Amino acid sequence: MGTSMRTGIIGTGRIAKRFVPEARIIDGIEIVAVYNPHIESARRFAEEQEIHFYTDDLRVFEEKVEAVYIASPHQTHYEYTREMLGRGRHVLCEKPLCLKKSEAEELFRMAREKNLMLMEAVKTSCCPGFTELIRMAKSGVIGEVKDVEACFTRLTPRNTREFTDTAYGGSFTEFGSYVLLPVIRLLGTEYTDICFKSLQDENGVDWYTRGFLDYGSQMASVKTGLSVKSEGQLLISGTEGYILAESPWWLTKKFEVRYEDPNKRETYTFPFEGQGLRYEIGAFCRLIEGKRDHWADDKTGEERGDGADCGQNGEIGLTPEESVAMAEIMEKFLEERAKYTEKEIETN
Repeated sequence: MGTSMRTGIIGTGRIAKRFVPEARIIDGIEIVAVYNPHIESARRFAEEQEIHFYTDDLRVFEEKVEAVYIASPHQTHYEYTREMLGRGRHVLCEKPLCLKKSEAEELFRMAREKNLMLMEAVKTSCCPGFTELIRMAKSGVIGEVKDVEACFTRLTPRNTREFTDTAYGGSFTEFGSYVLLPVIRLLGTEYTDICFKSLQDENGVDWYTRGFLDYGSQMASVKTGLSVKSEGQLLISGTEGYILAESPWWLTKKFEVRYEDPNKRETYTFPFEGQGLRYEIGAFCRLIEGKRDHWADDKTGEERGDGADCGQNGEIGLTPEESVAMAEIMEKFLEERAKYTEKEIETN
């Protein structure tokens, strides 16, 4: 880029604090403003991160920036993204982008009509190791992929947002985007059935969830947890072998290709610099800088590729189709969780 893109941050929580130093090493982006509806939170963040401008006035914030990074609570992502796109700003939004399929479709339709970039921030999707893992799984080295298993658990203090937000907290809204990523990227968005089983707190928040996706001749299972610790691995099973990325697979620093013969295995290692956010920030900037028609063919993805094979070195992040599919799954999960909670209340 000839000049740095003036970028603002909405939200001042944990991930936003990791975002700023990562953004500062990427050419073409400059963090110039921070917004929080609570002015003291905005001020503290700006001072800690050495950002010169902060505000609790969204309209004033908009005037300062060309692009925004949204790192606010889950349930606010849709409204903030809609507002920013409506004002002509490119958007990089933390996962989950939306919690309803219709909302995700609306946002990508807005971005397409205005020729703006909208990208859901799941950093794993842009990391070199994960990109190569997906390429190899699709290459046929393990035959035809038949099963994908992904797990992400982290023992979390009970006084955090994940436990106290009874409407949008819980393990699946927090980690579901990660575990769904390899499933959707390898098996696609057209699953035939999906079901969930959760262990829930008294307030209805799920602290451990298992999900199963049926693709007919293929299948997938995912696990997320806040109060249960499991092996955080990614296992891709094929007709001729399997790929194993051990915990923490979402950083994808290493994976192995294994076969029936236990002596035949191939190990691949990859760089993972800093917090990993620099990969998605770089991909976001390249999408904007390229000035190509990102929306050329929404149905087939022929212009963009399928998400694993397009962009510089394949680092493009989630495609609109993938983000919409994830929003649909989140919507189905929250509906199922609400039904389960209602049954529990009636029983007690």
